[in-house]
Amino acid sequence: MRTHLILPDDLIEAVDRLVGKRRRSAFVTEALRERLRREQLLQALEESSGILKKEDYPHWATPEKAARWVRKIRREGERSPRSRAELPS
Repeated sequence: MRTHLILPDDLIEAVDRLVGKRRRSAFVTEALRERLRREQLLQALEESSGILKKEDYPHWATPEKAARWVRKIRREGERSPRSRAELPS
């Protein structure tokens, strides 16, 4: 799809010096995709913030308890992600 964007001259000149005029659209496309991905990840983090209750995961209460929990599940070998979260400290 074609679109019309108004961008500062210095920005276009910098892009052209870096990738050349013929690669300008591809560069802008890649930059937009990267920014969209980052914004979508931030949005997902904000939306999921606080969904885990402290009382459900006491083994994550402190960095020390979390480290102990990680060592324990590593020792026990591969398990499903759900069963790992349920392991007590």
